[in-house]
Amino acid sequence: MPEYRIRSLKACEFADVTAELTDVLIDCVEGGASVSFLHPLSPEKAAAFWGEVGQSVARGERTMIVAEDGQGRIVGTVQFDHQPTGKSARTGPMWPKLLVHRKARRKGIAQRLMAYLEAVATTQGKSVLVLDTATGSDAEKFYQGMGWLRVGDLPNYALMPDGSPCSTTFYYRNL
Repeated sequence: MPEYRIRSLKACEFADVTAELTDVLIDCVEGGASVSFLHPLSPEKAAAFWGEVGQSVARGERTMIVAEDGQGRIVGTVQFDHQPTGKSARTGPMWPKLLVHRKARRKGIAQRLMAYLEAVATTQGKSVLVLDTATGSDAEKFYQGMGWLRVGDLPNYALMPDGSPCSTTFYYRNL
């Protein structure tokens, strides 16, 4: 079984790994993940997204965590915002995306990314984590299996990569 390394990604590293991050994002969208992008997702649009994330990390607004395979290639990522828009206080971050390349799934990478994220959030004084995912998706089953607590559903809140509407289920986890 190959080794995977989980670590925080620094803003100064984004330029060197944008192609790898782009590959992961495009693969997830092609695989049907509801992660705020429609299929087909162009490499240019995906790279622009990662450029924005890198700028957010540089401003100290977001933490980016990656999983690297034995060759140091990024195969998964999770990120979370430190402060919500408007700078209002809250005890828990929300993060927009947990992404694992389809070739790297079912190897415990998503669990390790989430455990690392929880540890980082705890050191930052967070006590509650909140997320949303497509209702009925594999991602929803994953979060349930990780012990996340369901808050409720919002019908037709998001779009699947093919443009069809999907309901979103919200979850939280106390740290």
